[in-house]
Amino acid sequence: MKKIPFLHLCLFALTFITTLGAGAFQQDIDLFEEPLRIIEGLPFAGTLMFILLVHELAHFFASRMHSVKSSLPYFIPAPTLLGTLGAFIKMESPIYSRKALIDIGASGPIAGFVVAIIACIIGLNMSNIVPAAHSEEALILGDSLLFSLLTSVTVGSVPDNFDVVLHPIAFAGWIGLFVTTLNMIPVGQLDGGHIMYAFIGERHKILSVIFVAGLATMGIFFWEGWLLWAVLLLILKIKHPPVYYWEEPLDRTRILAGIISLIIFVITFIPDPFRIT
Repeated sequence: MKKIPFLHLCLFALTFITTLGAGAFQQDIDLFEEPLRIIEGLPFAGTLMFILLVHELAHFFASRMHSVKSSLPYFIPAPTLLGTLGAFIKMESPIYSRKALIDIGASGPIAGFVVAIIACIIGLNMSNIVPAAHSEEALILGDSLLFSLLTSVTVGSVPDNFDVVLHPIAFAGWIGLFVTTLNMIPVGQLDGGHIMYAFIGERHKILSVIFVAGLATMGIFFWEGWLLWAVLLLILKIKHPPVYYWEEPLDRTRILAGIISLIIFVITFIPDPFRIT
């Protein structure tokens, strides 16, 4: 009889509650005064949780396909604007081949990317164009190449001195794309790191150093979070462990999956994702 994964279920439930709270807070609901209105955070919470779940389950099933032991997803609840710090699975055995690296590394970002795009399209169609606010402080979200295109196609041209107020589903989709970007950074054992190591082997360490330095630089001139991310990557180690069967070549399908993943990184990357004006 299989054990019930209580820890995973509890973390999932807690994260669902914290993202519900975050979704309600984004709509200026005072949960201390009206706690039952937390359910109004469901469009944001449900969308974001589904994107993260699809991403991590894709990794999980790709790992099982290659007989790589991995945990179920761990969700991370957090009392932040988003209600979570994301989710991850823990690899419990080595990844033996370059094909497995591509499959495991690319499966999560591609799956989550597809769901996030759908969420963005649905949410942008429900978003509003309003006159630009002139308050002292406002949170401005940066636009990636992809999100700018999706906005142009779904919302149309936004007049000067007007802003698009994202529907909670669109905001969750934006976060899903940003999470994809973070995972696709080709450093260490991030998803992008798995993919690049499968392509270039030990030279990947040099690329990791270049990217960490680049993130630190962007943290100085653009968004401070990149500097924090660079430090975190150094703590997690930028060297990728070797695979046992390096000689096994990548087939066309894996090469295409790797290229698609790297394209996703380029079109979803935002130098200045969050800005207070």
